[in-house]
Amino acid sequence: MKVLSLIPIFPGPENVPATSPVIVRDPSQSALDAQCITTMRCLSIDAIQKANSGHPGMPMGMAPSAYTLWTKHLRHNPADPKWTNRDRFVLSAGHGCMLLYGLLHLTGYDVSLEDLKSFRQWGSKTPGHPEYGHTPGVEATTGPLGQGIATAVGMAIAERYLAAYFNRESFPVVDYRIYVIAGDGCLMEGISSEASSLAGHLGLNNLIVLYDDNHITIDGSTSLSFSEDVGKRYEAYGWFVQTVGGDGNDITAIDRAIVAAKAETGRPCLIKIRTHIGFGSPHKQDTAEAHGSALGADEVALTKQCYGWDPALKFHIPADVLAHFRQAQVRGAEGEAGWQAMFARYAEAYPAQAAEFRRAAERKLPEQWVDMWREAVPKFDPAVAMATREAQGKVLDALMPKLPLVIGGSADLTPSNNTRFKGVTDFTRANPGGRYIRFGVREHAMGAILNGIALSDLLIPYGATFFVFLDYMRGAVRLAALSRYPVIFDYTHDSIGLGEDGPTHQAVEHFASLRAMPGMIVLRPADATETAAAWKFALEHRSGPVALALTRQKVPVIDRTMTASADNLERGAYILTSAADPQVILIGTGSEVSLAMKAAERLAAEQIRARVVSMPSWELFERQSQEYRDIVLPPGIGARVAVEAGVRMGWDRYIGPRGEFVGMSSFGASAPVEAVYPGFGITVDAVVNAAKRSMA
Repeated sequence: MKVLSLIPIFPGPENVPATSPVIVRDPSQSALDAQCITTMRCLSIDAIQKANSGHPGMPMGMAPSAYTLWTKHLRHNPADPKWTNRDRFVLSAGHGCMLLYGLLHLTGYDVSLEDLKSFRQWGSKTPGHPEYGHTPGVEATTGPLGQGIATAVGMAIAERYLAAYFNRESFPVVDYRIYVIAGDGCLMEGISSEASSLAGHLGLNNLIVLYDDNHITIDGSTSLSFSEDVGKRYEAYGWFVQTVGGDGNDITAIDRAIVAAKAETGRPCLIKIRTHIGFGSPHKQDTAEAHGSALGADEVALTKQCYGWDPALKFHIPADVLAHFRQAQVRGAEGEAGWQAMFARYAEAYPAQAAEFRRAAERKLPEQWVDMWREAVPKFDPAVAMATREAQGKVLDALMPKLPLVIGGSADLTPSNNTRFKGVTDFTRANPGGRYIRFGVREHAMGAILNGIALSDLLIPYGATFFVFLDYMRGAVRLAALSRYPVIFDYTHDSIGLGEDGPTHQAVEHFASLRAMPGMIVLRPADATETAAAWKFALEHRSGPVALALTRQKVPVIDRTMTASADNLERGAYILTSAADPQVILIGTGSEVSLAMKAAERLAAEQIRARVVSMPSWELFERQSQEYRDIVLPPGIGARVAVEAGVRMGWDRYIGPRGEFVGMSSFGASAPVEAVYPGFGITVDAVVNAAKRSMA
C-alpha cells in the first residue's frame, strides 16, 4: 500500500485530524490482495484491542510479506498440521503472534474466530507468544527473541540430514523449506549470531529468513543501540542477502525475492524488508508505542479509516477474502496426497527405508531395540575405575552405529565430552549425511538447534558441553522443557570433581537450578553402568528433554553382582545396598554414591546399619508411587544423609528435619580433584560423622 500523502505523526489526541489520511492500494496488489492484507491487519488490531494487551505494530507492518509467503510459497496442509513433508514457518518475532494466529484461522487450521477473540485469555489457543503443541500450526515455541531463528537452523539441519538419509533417485520424500520472520530484536540477540554463523558455514540453502526491518524496539528507534549493516553481516556469514525497499507493501518485489531465495543452491537467504511498524496508524506508525500495547479505541478507528475500512467492523472477514485464503486447504490436500502417492511408490521400491521412516515418524525406536541394547551395551569391569564421560563414549561407540536417526555433537569439546563415536562422519555442506555436528563455541545456539532438530519428529538430537555452560544455553533449555521437546542435553565435568580448571568451571549450583525446571529430567549416574542405563532412558524418553550430568574424574564401577541392578535408574532412586533393619539412610548421586558406599562400610564396622540409595533422578523418583518411595526412603527412618558435590538447595525434601547434607555451600577452587573434595569436606569421614549426628 502507498500513502496518498505521508501519514503525519501528531503529538497528541487533541490533534486528531477530522479526516484521517487514506491509504490507497499499491499497484503490485490486486483489489483482493489489498482486502486480504487489510483483513490480516484488522484481525490483529481487533484481537489485541479486545485483550487490551499485545503487540499490534509488527503484524500491521509485516502483513504483506506474510500474505505473500503463505498464499504463494508455503507448502502446508491446514487439515494435517503434522504432515511430515510440509514447509515449516517459524515466527521468531513471537510478540507478533496475532499475525500467525490470524493466518492459521484464515487458511483453515483448527483456530476459530472465537479463539482470535480470546487472544491472551485463560484456556485459549492463542497465547501471548506462540507455543508448540498448544496451537495447531505453530511449529516452535518462540518469544525470547532470537530463539526462533536459531531453532529454524536446527530444523534446516534436520531436513538436510533426513533428505540425505532417506531420499532416493526420483523419490524426494524429504524436501521442505524452513521460513522465518525475524525482527530487529531477534537479530540483536547473540543467539541469532551464533546460529546464523553456523547456518552460513553449513550452506543451509533450505532456510529463508524474512527480516522485518522496521527500525523500532521497545526503547524507541534502533539507532539508539543498533547501527550495524545487518545485510553485510549476513553476507559475511555466507548468506545470500536481498533487500526489498519501500514501505513493505510491494508484494511483487517480496514474491520475487522469495522466488530467488528458493532458487539459491548453496546458501541460506536473508530477505531484508524495510517496513513500518504500526503501518497505517495516524499517531503510532514508526513509534515504539505501536510495539507493545493496544492502539486504543480511538486510534483503532482512525487506522481502519486509513485502510478504507469501516471502523464499526470488528473481527470482520469478507467472504471473498476467506474463500481466497481457504484455497490453502485445497492446495494442501492436493500436495499431501501427491506426496503420499509418491511415498507409496517409495515403500514398494524401498520397503525397509519406508518402514524406518514410518517408525521414526511415530517416535519409535527400532523394532528390536531392547535386544539391540542388550547385545550392544558394554559390560564394565568393577576393578577398573572410569569417569562417566568416558563410559558415555564407550556406550555411544557400541550403540550409535545401530541408530542412524540419532544425530548430535559438541560445542567444541568433543575430546572432553566423549561424544564422537567410532565411524561417524561430520555433518557438513558437502556431507549432509554426516551425523556429527561441530557446533563450535556456540552453546546457546546449540541448545536451540537441538530443539529444531527434535521438531523434525524423526530424529533424536543430542548436544554436549561442560555442565557450567548450561548458563550460556539456559534460554533454549528452558524452552525445550516448556515445550516438551525430546532433546538430550549432555553435560560433562559436572562438579568440583573437574579439579584444576577451578570455580569458573565447577558447576556447584547447576544441579539445583536444572532440577527446578519443570518438565526436565536430570540424570546423574553413579558409575559407568548407570551411565549406560541413563543413555537407554534418554533415547527412549520422547515426551520431553533429558539432561545427563557426567563426571570428568574417575569413579569406581559398582560391582552389580553385590548390589541392585542399574536398570533401576529409570525409577529415579533405588536401594543400592542395605543392611537389614537400617538405622540410617545414605543418599548419593553421581560420583558421590561411591562415598556413600564406603561410608556404609565404615558404619557397618562400627555396628551401625546403613542403607545406601542411589538417586540419579529426583524427577523420575517423584513419578513413582508413594508405596515405592516409602520403600526406598521409609518414613520411619529419620536419620538420613545426602551427599552431592553441589549446593544443598532442594535436598531437605528427602533428608527431612533430622537429615544432614554433605556438599557445597560456596563456589569451588582450583586444585587437583584429590585435594578439592577433602578441601571442601566432602569425604567418607564427613559422611560417617553426618550419619552419626543424624542418628543422635
